[in-house]
Amino acid sequence: MTLPNERGNRFNLHPAVIWLLKFGAVVVTVLVVAVYGAKIARDLAQRFPAEVEAASSQVGEAELTIPAGASARTIGALLEDRGLIADGGEFEREVRRRNVADDLKAGVYVIAGGTLDEVIAILLAGPDPTDVFRLTVIEGLTISAMLNSIANQTDHTRADLEEALLSGDVTSVLLPGRAPGGLPEVTRWEGLLAPDTYEFRSDATAVQILSRLADTLVSRLDDQDWTLIEEAGFTPYEGLIVASMIEREAKLDEDRPLIASVIMNRLDAGIGLQIDATVLYALGEVRALTTADLEVDSPYNTYKWAGLPPTPIAGVRLTSLQAAAQPAETGFYYYVLVDVDGKHGFSETLEEHNRKKQEAKDAGVIP
Repeated sequence: MTLPNERGNRFNLHPAVIWLLKFGAVVVTVLVVAVYGAKIARDLAQRFPAEVEAASSQVGEAELTIPAGASARTIGALLEDRGLIADGGEFEREVRRRNVADDLKAGVYVIAGGTLDEVIAILLAGPDPTDVFRLTVIEGLTISAMLNSIANQTDHTRADLEEALLSGDVTSVLLPGRAPGGLPEVTRWEGLLAPDTYEFRSDATAVQILSRLADTLVSRLDDQDWTLIEEAGFTPYEGLIVASMIEREAKLDEDRPLIASVIMNRLDAGIGLQIDATVLYALGEVRALTTADLEVDSPYNTYKWAGLPPTPIAGVRLTSLQAAAQPAETGFYYYVLVDVDGKHGFSETLEEHNRKKQEAKDAGVIP
């Protein structure tokens, strides 16, 4: 009978040989498990191919709405928030490197994730047009006119839309706490829905439609640099009020920063704005103003009250927002329509303004 030696080696093998034998056994075991596991996976895939494919396609799938006019940075943040990409900043850098940031399409997507290249390709191609409708909301509308327009283009009634706004289901960080005294509660939403052409699924609810418009407006406002407005003592919301007056007064984009400069110069000097569009808003009409109209008792009457009106007076386009955030540097305090194409003449003094005004009357441009 042979006794084991002190190392427990019954066959007196060298320790290095024992280690190699043990290591080999482990490797063989791992290979057997791997091969057997792969066989099981293949068998399952062959037996249940549809289920395996469906499970794979659902990983990371999410619905994503890209607001019209959203910047590459905003889109990158939305994609990262949905878990569709790992780094929104990397997305922004890549689309700018390719010079395609302005080519990303707004709309409603269902994206199952993928590589950065694949996600960019999807956004450049645009959303699937199947079962989608377009909604166009033009600039310069009051909230009441805007809701009527949406109702005319969808299956939702004006009452449905107003209820959605007032229920609290549609939100905006810009929403004032209360409506100006005596005015309907929906006035709080004045100017807070962004005009544009949108795409929605055919089953979109009133809340979904209005939320998209509200979120788009906030996104556009956030994209502006409001430093000049804030240095003048105003908030971005008050900048939106300025933009709404520009929207209603300006006909040409080249005039928008100049009208913005007049508004800011008069505010800085403590001079009443005397903007016709605010009086027309108070009257709820669009027509030539009379002297009596300028006495209407309304917080929106900028002939009677100094400072800004309490809310925006219309939905604004992006160029009006940009003009409000970056007014031209001028000494102008007055402007008047001087051409039938919509061009305004700007003046530093009342004398110069009255002369241009008379010339416009003589030319039949204004009554």
